[in-house]
Amino acid sequence: MATRWRGLSDPSRLVILEALRSGGSTVSEVIRVTGLTQSKVSNYLGCLYRRGFVRGEQEGRLVRYNLSDHRVALLLRLSEELPADAARDVSA
Repeated sequence: MATRWRGLSDPSRLVILEALRSGGSTVSEVIRVTGLTQSKVSNYLGCLYRRGFVRGEQEGRLVRYNLSDHRVALLLRLSEELPADAARDVSA
């Protein structure tokens, strides 16, 4: 489990997951949205794929990456909401 969570510990990997949250994208599209280099995007997508957060579907010569499961998007949303809720409780 720690290995899986470590896959989410890099800000660039989280940016990629956020880019995929709105729908499938090719490596080129992820590069355009995130501003990361091709090598980083490819390496990070591989890491996210191996940990089960994304899946790839061959479309001709390209691969379109998507979140592997709707629960990945839920996990991202909860990771945004929980700290915001905690901060609101502390300030109240």
